[in-house]
Amino acid sequence: MKRRKTESLGSGLSNENPGTGATLEQSLGEAIRRLRDIKRLSVRALASKCGFSPSFISQVELNQASPSLASLERIAAAIGVTIGEFFLTAEQSGPRVVRSSRRPMLQSGWSRSQIESLGNTALGSRLEALLVTMRGGGISGSKLHANETELFALVLAGSVMLHLADANQVLRRGDAVVIPVGTPYRWENKGVKQVQLLLVRPR
Repeated sequence: MKRRKTESLGSGLSNENPGTGATLEQSLGEAIRRLRDIKRLSVRALASKCGFSPSFISQVELNQASPSLASLERIAAAIGVTIGEFFLTAEQSGPRVVRSSRRPMLQSGWSRSQIESLGNTALGSRLEALLVTMRGGGISGSKLHANETELFALVLAGSVMLHLADANQVLRRGDAVVIPVGTPYRWENKGVKQVQLLLVRPR
């Protein structure tokens, strides 16, 4: 079944009152544009580095296109960051409690997934912890994708198919896996219930 390539996303941080317990939804496009500007990359230069068209990058930055999780990885790698660094702030580093109701969150409509930051989002942090919630039928990408860092994954809820180059594995609640650097993979939720994955990697 052919997937829809674009989907509307949130336009920025939620304006909910901190006392309401609402998750803070951030603009993916704004985060990418901010990091691209910091790295002094033009839209065309970024598109060339990650293998996408300049028009697609522009649509993502304007929240008019929704990239898959694998495409987000490619864009992040081209900028020289990780997905977790989309959440970076100028806060001082140090121990920081992230309340479950106050997690910064990004959406990937293509992958039917949301990504929540669980750890310290301050500049200088060396560890990235993300919670990925994938709805039924969700998939991380149309093709296998390799990371530039080692990845630890723990299934917190549901069951998910881990596609590898030479085999497929079904991971259920409590199962964990370490995916080495450069190993092509993708996630797929073949069921109707949502899957939750804890992903941890170095920055």
